[in-house]
Parts: sequence; structure tokens; C-alpha cells
Amino acid sequence: MEEKELILTDEMFEKLDDSEKNSEFIAMQSKTFLKDAWGRFKKNKLALFGLVFLTFMIICAIFVPMLSPYTYEGQDMMTRNVLPNAQHWFGTDKLGRDIMVRVFYGARISLAIGFSTAFINLIIGILYGGIAGYVGGAVDMIMMRIIDVIYAVPSLLYVVLILMVFGNSITSMMLAICATSWISMARQVRAQIMSLKEMEFSLAAKVIGASDMRILLKHLVINAIGPIIVCLTMMVPSAIFTESFLSFVGIGLDPTIPSWGILANDCRPLLFTYPIQIIWPITAICLTILSLNFVGDGLGEAFDNNRR
Repeated sequence: MEEKELILTDEMFEKLDDSEKNSEFIAMQSKTFLKDAWGRFKKNKLALFGLVFLTFMIICAIFVPMLSPYTYEGQDMMTRNVLPNAQHWFGTDKLGRDIMVRVFYGARISLAIGFSTAFINLIIGILYGGIAGYVGGAVDMIMMRIIDVIYAVPSLLYVVLILMVFGNSITSMMLAICATSWISMARQVRAQIMSLKEMEFSLAAKVIGASDMRILLKHLVINAIGPIIVCLTMMVPSAIFTESFLSFVGIGLDPTIPSWGILANDCRPLLFTYPIQIIWPITAICLTILSLNFVGDGLGEAFDNNRR
């Protein structure tokens, strides 16, 4: 009986050829989290356009004032209110200053304020929201009530008071914008930390003896980096718009600092006589904010775990 069973077994199974052994093997290239996110980000045409435009704007902000024969404050009363031509591509203002140089020099100011305040909000939001979400309990309740008290006062009031006390400088403008804008980042971080701290990898890190600070920064914040980056991206256009609006209405930066809001404010008296002058700073503000919003939406889709 044993011999018959062995014979049947040999007849039932045939040895495969070497060419057929890997016929069902599926080869897939291994990707890191960032590579996978970048691959999905590139598929979003609007987000890619926004990134290209921001890169172009940053390059122009760096090199145009350096390479141009004109300076942002150089006046020539013989060429006042000149329309765009071969010498002055964007024309000149009421004091004969080259508008193109002033627009791209103003990009340095506005973009620096936008990205710097977003970075400051990132640091404050991660520390404040991370501690509140990780510790929880009474500490979380007290910290959130403090945020509620700060948020109850209109943010414009903080901005005006800070600018009145510290002056209309770039530093005071950054401080004024950061006074309340970090709150949204702190709430976002807190929500993410509270949902992640009960997961297995966090509990495993605590069991093996990792410190609370290491668990918070090395495990929880890293795993919540997607929503944090999206929130960070949305803070940049908000800061640029706030600075431009305050400077446009006359309570922002010093008039000698050529930010986009100051440039638009300088063109207000000539709105009906030389309207083209106000088009350049307004267009720069709109396209930059629009591009940042496109990039933020693209990052939101790229870091969405449900799409992985």
C-alpha cells in the first residue's frame, strides 16, 4: 500500500520548469514614505504649478535686485510714472523708481515674513500641542482653556497693540502675526498626538523604557508629520496676506520697507490715473497666495494615508 501511495504521489505532481517557477511573482519597487508622497504630489498638476511658480518667485526675489542696474530706492524724477518699456519692464512709480525691482525686492520681505512666521508657529505649535495631547488630563484642560482665552480676543487687536508698542519693523510684524496664529497648529498637533499615543508602537516604546520626550518627538510627531506639514503650508499665505493687508491700510510695516502691501498702498493715489502700477504688487500677492494654496492641497492629498 505504501508503494502504491508513493507511485500515485509521483504521478500527481510534476516538476516545473525553471521558466515557470517565478510566473506568479509580482515585483514591486520599494518606496519610502517621502518618495511615495512625492510621486502622488507630482500627479497633481495645480500643486506642481504652484511649486514651480514659488521657485520662480524665490529665484527672482534673490537675483533680480542683485543684477538689475536699478535699486529699489533709487529715484529719477525725469522718469516718473513711465509705462512699461525696454528699460523699465514694469514701468516706474511717482518718484521714478523701477517697479520691477521694487516688486521682487518686496518679495524678499513678504516671503521672509510668511515663511519665518510659519516656522515659528510650527515650533510653538508642536511643543504646546504635543505636551497638551501627550500628558492629557488636567494639564490638557488648563492649556486648552488658555488657548480659548487667547482666541477670544480678536487677533487684529493683538497685531495693532504689538505694532504700536514695538514699532513698524519686520521683527514686530512677525511677532504680531505669531501672537495668535500658532493656535491652529497647536490644536492640529494635539488632535494627532491624542489619536496616536494609544497605538501599539507608542505603547511598545514606553514599555522598553523610552523617555516621554523621545516618544513625543521621535515617534508621535514623526507619524503626524503629514497633517502638520499641510497646516504649516496653509500658514504661509495667511501670514503674507496679513502683512500685505496691514501695510495696505497703513498700520503695517514702515513705509520705507518695500513690501507688497507697501507697494500697493503707494499706488492708491494713482489708482485712476496710472492703474497699471497697482496691478504688479496685487498680481504678485494673488499668484503667490494661490500657488501656496495649491501646494497645500497637493501636500494634503500626498500625505493622506487613505490614499496609500
